[in-house]
Amino acid sequence: MWWTCGLAGLAVLAGGLLGGEDVARVAGRAGPVLAFLVAVTVVAELADAAGVFDAAARLAARAGRGRTWRLWLLVVALGTAATVVLSLDTTAVLLTPVVLAMAAQLRLAPLPFALTTVWLANTTSLLLPVSNLTNLIALDTLRSLGVEGTAGFTALTWAPFLAGLAGAVAVLGLAHRRDLRGGYALPGDAPRRDPVLFGTAAVVCCLLAPAFVSGVEPAVPAAVAALVLVVVFALRRPGALRPALLPWRTVVLVSGLFLVVEAAQAHGLTDLLRPVAGGGEGFRAHLRLAATAAVSANVADNLPAYLAVEPLAGSAARLVAVLVGVNLGPLVTPWASLATLLWLDRCRARGVHVPLPRFALLGLVGAAVCVTAAVAALQLTA
Repeated sequence: MWWTCGLAGLAVLAGGLLGGEDVARVAGRAGPVLAFLVAVTVVAELADAAGVFDAAARLAARAGRGRTWRLWLLVVALGTAATVVLSLDTTAVLLTPVVLAMAAQLRLAPLPFALTTVWLANTTSLLLPVSNLTNLIALDTLRSLGVEGTAGFTALTWAPFLAGLAGAVAVLGLAHRRDLRGGYALPGDAPRRDPVLFGTAAVVCCLLAPAFVSGVEPAVPAAVAALVLVVVFALRRPGALRPALLPWRTVVLVSGLFLVVEAAQAHGLTDLLRPVAGGGEGFRAHLRLAATAAVSANVADNLPAYLAVEPLAGSAARLVAVLVGVNLGPLVTPWASLATLLWLDRCRARGVHVPLPRFALLGLVGAAVCVTAAVAALQLTA
């Protein structure tokens, strides 16, 4: 998939489908996203090597007190809180290794916990502007529509957020009810770790939380965190610094998607989507728009999809419907959101196989339930 998107992006450039200004605009939009992706992936890899995620998994296992369903609910709470405050991409990178390490330690089936992480990363990313990059992009448009700041944003999104969360928990709980029965034995003593590497990585991960909600471009604190860990590892364990730390395949994929969608938009994509998305207000009109956004996200990633569908909004309520589609809908294809790509990389790094047909089928059900429930709840705040 990554090389197909890369070749498609090169074809766009070689074919002259985008002018110089268009390419500059793509670079301006994609640059911060890709910088964040690279930096936060390096942070996750090195923190994992330092043993931070293994330690966090042991704490979670003790908090679950031997009951699998209680442990799962703890993951739900952690995933929701992390996504709301730290953004869905950070949840995918930082929480996924924790739950996978936890499942391995406790000899539990890893897939239910892994899927819970990525679903919550997407479906609970609607509440605050910092929860999703699409929300941050939408702030300027919402301001032009009379919605001011975080308070105004949250006043529109709190009900869809709760509905999406409830839908995700219901579908996941039913789908994995057998795996969540029973209990587990508490883990033994922790392995010995390099105290300098472990302490530095733990502090860096903790400091990312306030940094990401400080209003600074998320790529900046992520880059600083990555630099700190690279320097410390260079001094203590240089063998851990290898080219495989960089998510170059994902970078190629995302870059290609941005270029292809920008070219399509420059050649009439918005006009093509207009009759599909429809117009008007109310539940049916909002659901139609949200479904258009959700399908677009699963075809071409949620960030380009948002940019393509945003011009079809025209009102604050309809713009939130677009956000519902591109935030809660990307559950079917692995490239539907950057968070899902990051999550898939973390799963592969831990040796966890994700059967994509099963992932897509369950995601189709989840997207239908969560998007419909969120659009229905939007009628309470619109």
